[in-house]
Amino acid sequence: MRITVPTRKELLEDLGGRMERKEGFTLATLNLDHAVKLKSDPAFRGAYLAQSHVVADGNPIVWLCRLAGYRVELIPGSELVQPLCALAAQTGRGVALFGSTQDSLDLAATRLEAQHPGLKVVSKISPPMGFDPDSDDAARLLGELRESGAGLCFLALGAPKQERLAARAAELVPGCGFASVGAGVDFIAGHQTRAPAWVRRIAMEWFWRMMGNPRRMAARYGACFAILPELGATAVRDRG
Repeated sequence: MRITVPTRKELLEDLGGRMERKEGFTLATLNLDHAVKLKSDPAFRGAYLAQSHVVADGNPIVWLCRLAGYRVELIPGSELVQPLCALAAQTGRGVALFGSTQDSLDLAATRLEAQHPGLKVVSKISPPMGFDPDSDDAARLLGELRESGAGLCFLALGAPKQERLAARAAELVPGCGFASVGAGVDFIAGHQTRAPAWVRRIAMEWFWRMMGNPRRMAARYGACFAILPELGATAVRDRG
């Protein structure tokens, strides 16, 4: 899996132009957890390959890219919500929030509209538990999204559901941009707390998250560490 946009500046310039022209896009933010899932999930892999933009969300991905001989910036998906909302306000595109809980969507919408004058959150969709991005229900909800006229949709379903839905949505709602941001909407709503800036600066956000939910996160990060030697060897081969 390749990073297709190396810098934040290039990403925002391109997405801003697409919003201005009312063109769609699909944005995925690659991290080690995704890399683990991509190895064993063909549907997820296919959805990732269909994304128009892939950026590096996680220091290990940045380091692996450097090992392979090219430089990319760290661009966490959760840090893209605010600048993309600013672009939506500037270009007059309505915003949709898809995923999480209704309470979280309502709070996030109120805060985003207050922070970005002119921004309109035109759709808030919280799908039911067990939501399947390939289902008829998903098609129905995407139809609601299309009817709202949204030009930018933040998907907060977690991987692999959000990337799979984005790939499908690109065909059903072609004029809308889809950004998979995971917990980004919950961070805006205040329902989840991101690691402090100093923790992120020393590349220890993963440890912060694991301490917050050790039972769930320990297995995830164990799998991430286990795949690093293979990814490192691949990066060295690519460099050669």
